[in-house]
Amino acid sequence: MRPLPRLIIEPIVRLALSEDLGAVGDITTDAIIPADQAGAVALVAREPGVIAGAGCAELAWQLVDPAIQASFRVKDGERVQPGDVIGRATGPMRGLLSGERVALNFLGHLSGVATATATIATAIAHTKAKVTDTRKTMPGLRALQKYAVRAGGGSNHRFGLGDAVLIKDNHVAAAGGISAALLRARASAGHMVKIEVEVDTLAQLRELLSLADTADAVLLDNMAPAQLAEAVALVNGRMITEASGRITPETAVPIAEAGVDLISVGWLTHSARVLDIGLDYLG
Repeated sequence: MRPLPRLIIEPIVRLALSEDLGAVGDITTDAIIPADQAGAVALVAREPGVIAGAGCAELAWQLVDPAIQASFRVKDGERVQPGDVIGRATGPMRGLLSGERVALNFLGHLSGVATATATIATAIAHTKAKVTDTRKTMPGLRALQKYAVRAGGGSNHRFGLGDAVLIKDNHVAAAGGISAALLRARASAGHMVKIEVEVDTLAQLRELLSLADTADAVLLDNMAPAQLAEAVALVNGRMITEASGRITPETAVPIAEAGVDLISVGWLTHSARVLDIGLDYLG
């Protein structure tokens, strides 16, 4: 898959390095390792998963010391098994050790997001549904986390509040109902702006469908598979259907089989477990 531009990832990686190195740098490594000592290290998978964030790891080392050269055998979006060598880095040993943690933090976290996404994408591959993320991303990491979702075989929802109109339950409550909220949104939105409306019940869905020409998608929140199937039948292709609400790899299958177009999963980005990747000294 196409990597993120350096323009996007460099400020994030620089911030992480600044946080770790602080005002005085790596006092442990500087005390132990001679300045002229060179070496090599390998990034090794400790468990199966899908890789994402190789570019961040490589950039972390390059920013610490431009003399460091990193190469990756495994590309973002590819699977690994325990013991697989993901990549190697060579150069000044001080830089390799000082950049180790930041490189591993990005690679492990983003690979964890990709792996979690792949778990659901694989489970629902026999259906038409696609897994997508949400805006429940860690502050400052949205572009990277959404990239990792794509690496895992998922798709991206809105990147920000200005991308599309998404009328949630609190918008509906504050506006006095779905019809009022939707009509106001359509009157304000430009011709290029898509509108999605969240509904919790079939009664709300029927109200929305009476104004179907003004909405492009419906978010079916916290509905059981049988209710989702009924909702999909009611929509009958008139708008995109998206299911959400505490979806797990196990519950994703019957939800996808209900016929929805999208399954949105917030925990992919805010709670995915880090993929265990180690750094082995090669000499």
